Amino acid sequence: MLSKKALGINPSPTMAIDSKAKDMKSRGIDVIGFGAGEPDFDTPLHIREAAIKAINEGHTRYTPAAGTPELKEAIAVKLKAENGLEYNPAQIVVSNGAKHALSNVFTALLNPGDEVMIPVPYWVTYPELISLNDGTPVPIETSEDNQFKVSPAELDKAFNSKCKALVLNSPCNPTGQIYSKEELKVIADFCCERNIYIISDEIYEHLIYGSYSHTSIASFSEKAKDLTIVVNGVSKSYAMTGWRIGYAASAPGLAKVMAGIQSHTASNPNSIAQKAALAGLRGPQDCVEEMRVAFDERRRYMYDQIKAVPFLDALEPQGTFYMFVSVAETIGKSFKGQKVYGSDDFAGLLLESRKVAVVPGAGFGAPGYVRLSFATSMDNIVEGLNRIGAFIGDLE
Repeated sequence: MLSKKALGINPSPTMAIDSKAKDMKSRGIDVIGFGAGEPDFDTPLHIREAAIKAINEGHTRYTPAAGTPELKEAIAVKLKAENGLEYNPAQIVVSNGAKHALSNVFTALLNPGDEVMIPVPYWVTYPELISLNDGTPVPIETSEDNQFKVSPAELDKAFNSKCKALVLNSPCNPTGQIYSKEELKVIADFCCERNIYIISDEIYEHLIYGSYSHTSIASFSEKAKDLTIVVNGVSKSYAMTGWRIGYAASAPGLAKVMAGIQSHTASNPNSIAQKAALAGLRGPQDCVEEMRVAFDERRRYMYDQIKAVPFLDALEPQGTFYMFVSVAETIGKSFKGQKVYGSDDFAGLLLESRKVAVVPGAGFGAPGYVRLSFATSMDNIVEGLNRIGAFIGDLE
């Protein structure tokens, strides 16, 4: 009999939708995919050249388990310069993507029965990783009226003696919302008073629009920093999703444990990708801004169009490249005799009839929503939204 724990894990709905859309495209079907959580830009040239150079110079062997000294030093410099956080390289563990970094965090922190609070909507992988590591995910419902951000009162209601940690994602996947400095300070104080670890997923920190800005929750005090594990990576900022380089920065004891775990589970991060990530962090940053500007243009167009479609609604994203769209008003309606009971039905019928792939909200803990990514070309966005409008027009 297979592991009950493993059998209880749900496949990633975002990866499933993306795979299905790609499979349909490979069969010649004209699919518009709004599912992918990755930039549609090529990895910048100077980063690709650094990888080729690394191969030609023979950097193809094992590295230290927690990453090369030079990459960890570059990450420490970045955290100091951009986030005001002082870490030495021994406090940084470089992993095979930020998802792997999160896995290391939960493996290192959790004992059977420990609870981890997760504001809803959440990234689909958080509860699954917690469950895989014998923890208990505790979803905390939030309100769209409060931009889906968790309040101290909601945290206090969910807290008990079993609570070990809080997962915080800002900018947030899937909602695109950002916690202000004032909101983060209150949450930091709450966690410090109760000695709760804060797992701060900051992977979208460079994709922020308008007057909004990113603050790391670890920056408020030494105690907040000691309790916080900052998780980040190069996937989103440098269009390096397939290179699989993420990292965690934490207190020395925790970093040592995570490095030990990784030495047995993965040996080390990819040696060539580490050289590429180093080039990204140390090289010119104009490529990051170019992507951000393009995403901002797409964001504004998508938001305006979605707001004009009957039965759909959304908050304007402040960061990331996602829009979380309410389909609650379509529930109970029918498409050619097939009833919409929730976002799964909505997404399925949309893909089947109009060949548009969106991610149902159930995997994010919000079944009345779907997630659209605007990390695709403007042409695709225009055509895809036209198809969605036509689909909505056929609902009865």
